Amino acid sequence: MDTATHITMGVAIGGLATIDPAVEQNPELFHAVFIGAIIGSHAPDFDTFFKFKDNATYIRHHRGTSHSPLAVLLWSLIVTLPLFLIFQDASFSHLWGWILLSVILHVFVDIFNAYGTQALKPFVNKWIALGWISTFDPYIFGLFSAGAIAWLLGADPVVTYGTIFFVVFLYYIKRFLDKKEITDILQKHFPSATKIITQPTIRHNEWRVVIETPKFYFVADYDHGHIDIKDTFEKRDYPDSTEMNAAFQDENVKSFRNFSPVYRHEIERHDDYTEIRFIDLRYRRDGHYPFVAVVTLDKFYNILTSYTGWIYSEEKLQKKLESLT
Repeated sequence: MDTATHITMGVAIGGLATIDPAVEQNPELFHAVFIGAIIGSHAPDFDTFFKFKDNATYIRHHRGTSHSPLAVLLWSLIVTLPLFLIFQDASFSHLWGWILLSVILHVFVDIFNAYGTQALKPFVNKWIALGWISTFDPYIFGLFSAGAIAWLLGADPVVTYGTIFFVVFLYYIKRFLDKKEITDILQKHFPSATKIITQPTIRHNEWRVVIETPKFYFVADYDHGHIDIKDTFEKRDYPDSTEMNAAFQDENVKSFRNFSPVYRHEIERHDDYTEIRFIDLRYRRDGHYPFVAVVTLDKFYNILTSYTGWIYSEEKLQKKLESLT
């Protein structure tokens, strides 16, 4: 989920914590829990600091190890310990328990969008991206924001947020059924499909989908039962060549391939260099595919430049590659 929704969920955990008699009866513990739940609800995304190193490191680790079971435990303790030292009358077990819940909730809701997480790492390194919920879902954000306003106006936080969590639970079930309906329809239209990836948008009935078959990739929009094929790409095997093997060793390309479940490649040869481009097919926007990995090699297969990340125009991509020269 986006940062704003994570924070509103943290506020919700802080309000729901008043169901705990220890929190309700101890103002110091309540304040510690409230602050800790808000910080804990965002803590796993502190891995954004990897971006200061480079995009390859960020893509490799964002929502990766930082969202694993061990990291969840560590984040909860990292947030709890300073607050326990500041609010010395707070019960450590109650404080840690509610903060732990806020961190778990963060990781749990992240698995439902198209980006996903490695929430089971190191037991399972696969990215879990269910594709039911948009990264920013206005309905979920609106409900939790309304809950915060109602609490400020004097509503009982336990009743308010208990109701909201129940409604959101039902909403998740509905979105699961929406996705199932879409994938069933797509499977009928593409009976040879080996993979169907869904990406909900902020518009409730509009989805972006990628269908992989043994011979083709189909990129489409799905709207109220209507399938609009935007692009069709023939699948091509990766050549067993020195240049491709060299590209596969590049850190940017490694990070991209580790993260992306469906992508294609292009090879463009020039007099002095070869450019190999890997293109994620999930994020088509205005006819452009912004998430890429690009590597250029000289005639001896040495890497000249490489990049992975989000670029929203060909002109910006070329400028980025020139800046890396």
